[in-house]
Amino acid sequence: MSKNRYPRLLGLLPLLGTLLLGGCNMTLLDPTGQVGLDERNLIITATLLMLLVVVPVIVMTFLFAWKYRASNTSATYTPKWSHSTKIEVAVWAVPVLIIIALGYVTYKSTHALDPYKPLESDVKPITIEVVAMDWKWLFIYPEQGIATVNKIVFPANTPINFKITSDTVMNSFFIPGLGGQIYAMAGMETKLHLIANKNAEMDGISANYSGAGFTGMKFKAISTSQADFDAWVSDVKKAPKQLEKAEYEALSKPSQNNPVELYSSFTPNLFQTIVDKYEGMQPGKPMHHEKKEHEMAAMEGMDMSSHSAAGAEE
Repeated sequence: MSKNRYPRLLGLLPLLGTLLLGGCNMTLLDPTGQVGLDERNLIITATLLMLLVVVPVIVMTFLFAWKYRASNTSATYTPKWSHSTKIEVAVWAVPVLIIIALGYVTYKSTHALDPYKPLESDVKPITIEVVAMDWKWLFIYPEQGIATVNKIVFPANTPINFKITSDTVMNSFFIPGLGGQIYAMAGMETKLHLIANKNAEMDGISANYSGAGFTGMKFKAISTSQADFDAWVSDVKKAPKQLEKAEYEALSKPSQNNPVELYSSFTPNLFQTIVDKYEGMQPGKPMHHEKKEHEMAAMEGMDMSSHSAAGAEE
């Protein structure tokens, strides 16, 4: 009885897997942004190209097993057979052609989808500066003069220029509905260019494990009309909170499942200040104060040389 029970249970595993996958949101295959659509098309194209080999191999595996089964006495028996030019050509030529086609498509698509490459559009893009923290996302709108935590709003059909860094360990900034994913690292600025094709509410996540509060490090990304975006900016500018130095220091402390927060203003050059804070992590690169000291010393040297030259003439 016990020996027969396990094979039956194993037979239910495919059904169980189907039920589990039924609750999945296939955002990557139904994106909202143009970059996501292009990435989806690349995934589908690459999969279909690979299936040109996989499907025939699977079919022939079952076909050969059936044709050359032990009970089939009519099958050709050739124990000394060892070579077929036709089979060799098919086995090598078809995969090579597929790899060439796949390589061309991938090379062309990945260069076109370079995250650092600005999107072509007649609409003026907006800039959003992103800071990964423990365990939340800070978004700074330098052109609008506002900041938010765990929520961004932007107009649809408008390119978004993301500038990304981290004030903690390495994270990965990812909005599956828009496409693209790029790391956020302390002392560095990475870039990502995205666009939403329609109004929608999407989920944003950190795609890189960063500690205890990682599972709650999520945010909302909302694309709206230009009018609704302008109205939202006006509302945020009325928020009582201001992201000054003391407020930022409190915000930078680790917190889990942080709620959405709105700031009507922020300290000037806050994003660059956060990047510069970790310049010492890059060996050989002079920090800002060292650059200034060097420039001042150079200027003083120029003054001394001019005085010396004047004295020599006298």
